[in-house]
Amino acid sequence: MNIIGPDTLVFGVDDVAACARYLEDYGLKPIGAGAAGGRFEALDGTGIVIAHKDDPALAPSMGTASMLRKTIYGVTDAVALQQIAAELEKDRPVTRLADGSIEAQDDMGFVLGFQVSVRRPLDLPAEAINAPGAAPQRAPNVVAVDEDAVALPRSLSHVVYFVPDAARAEAFYVERLGFACTDRLLGAGPFLRPAATQDHHTLFLIQTPPFMKGCEHFTFHMGGPTEVMLAGTRFVNKGYQSFWGPGRHKMGSNWFWYFNSPLGCHVE
Repeated sequence: MNIIGPDTLVFGVDDVAACARYLEDYGLKPIGAGAAGGRFEALDGTGIVIAHKDDPALAPSMGTASMLRKTIYGVTDAVALQQIAAELEKDRPVTRLADGSIEAQDDMGFVLGFQVSVRRPLDLPAEAINAPGAAPQRAPNVVAVDEDAVALPRSLSHVVYFVPDAARAEAFYVERLGFACTDRLLGAGPFLRPAATQDHHTLFLIQTPPFMKGCEHFTFHMGGPTEVMLAGTRFVNKGYQSFWGPGRHKMGSNWFWYFNSPLGCHVE
């Protein structure tokens, strides 16, 4: 099944104003956002939607402290959308929404949406580096670090779930939705990648007690480690609390910097 990855994460939050300010300071662009919440987008159109936790339009809470209400996956085309609907309808309700997307729950009770992806193509340079023994990527006198450079989130990368049964959760995504396990963190759970992306993972599952079920963190791709450092430093300077990092993961090889957030989860 040609699932690309998460297009949108939907949260029902306690403090809409604080979450909106956080997402804007993180670098996402508000789209039709106001006092009741709204959408906050990365450069490719993927993003985060927030609303007050009592908004009746939201999917139901999972009954834990998690504020995540829905993960909406982008797929390549309408054919993939129909394939997913046909597969999931074998054993669970699938709702067809007015916008053309479909909605169902996974085996852990997470609400999932699927839509033809909203992602816009990006044509942006990656970070260029020079190192002894390798052909130079950056010409002489080209500034490597500009403290005033723009460093904005490019694309929604992945989401991490706390789940009470990682094996069962993994089986659902692998056997029903065509995800593949790319790595496994012993004592925690699998890194999972859907068929229509080459990213290391778009979903990571961590085994936890049932009362912790929900979103541990989400993250957006940046243009390279320098952008991670620039954006993270600016975030700290705005008063946000660093949780872990900066550093680099062994699995996936990605640079990271985690922060606490008012969305009930960490943000990387």
